[in-house]
Amino acid sequence: MSTFLEGQNWRYAAKKYDAAKKISDADLKTLKEAVRLSASSYGLQPYKVVIVENPELREQLKGAAYGQTQITDASHLFIFASDVTLDASSVDQYINNISETRNVPAEALGGFSDMMKNVVGNLSSDAKNIWTAKQTYIALGNLLGAAAELKIDATPMEGFNAAAFNEILGFDKLGLNAVVIAAVGYRHDEDDAQHHKKVRKSHEELFITL
Repeated sequence: MSTFLEGQNWRYAAKKYDAAKKISDADLKTLKEAVRLSASSYGLQPYKVVIVENPELREQLKGAAYGQTQITDASHLFIFASDVTLDASSVDQYINNISETRNVPAEALGGFSDMMKNVVGNLSSDAKNIWTAKQTYIALGNLLGAAAELKIDATPMEGFNAAAFNEILGFDKLGLNAVVIAAVGYRHDEDDAQHHKKVRKSHEELFITL
C-alpha cells in the first residue's frame, strides 16, 4: 500500500511529454492487463479500449483535441469507447465466457442472464449510453493507478471532440463512442507542472463517517 500511495503522490496530469521516450513492451502489457482486470457492473465491460500508436492517425486526432500536444507527444494514446450497441446478445456472449472460464453450464447461469437482460433491456438509449460511459471511467482509474506504480505518466483527458474522434477512428461502424482518453508516456523535463504541490481536500473536508 505504501508504494501505491507513493505513486499517487508522484503522479500528476502531465502537460508536456517527452516524445523521445517510449513505453517498453513489458510495461505496456502490464498497463493493458490492469485495464483488462478492471471492475465493471456485473463484469460486462461494455466498452473497448483502443490504443493508438500510429503518428499520422494521432496527428489527425490532435486536431480533434484542440491541438493538445499530449495527443502526439506521449508514447501511447488510450481511447476508452463505450459500446452503444449493448443488448441481449452482449449478455449472451458474457454468459458464454463465464461458462467457459469457470466450467459451469450456461443453463446454470440463466437467472443471472435474465436479470442482466432485464436491466439492459429496460434502459432507454440515453440511459444506456450514460451507464456504459460510466464504466469506462472505472477502467481509466485502473490505468492511472497502474501507470503510477510503474512511474509512467498518464493524463486523463475529456477535452476532445468525440464525434470527430468517432469519425476518424471509424467508431460509428463499430458501434462505439469515444468517452474519455488518456495520453500515456513520460513527462518532459520542461513540464513545470511536475513541480507543483498536489492540491487535494483534507481528510476532514472529504470524508464523512456515519
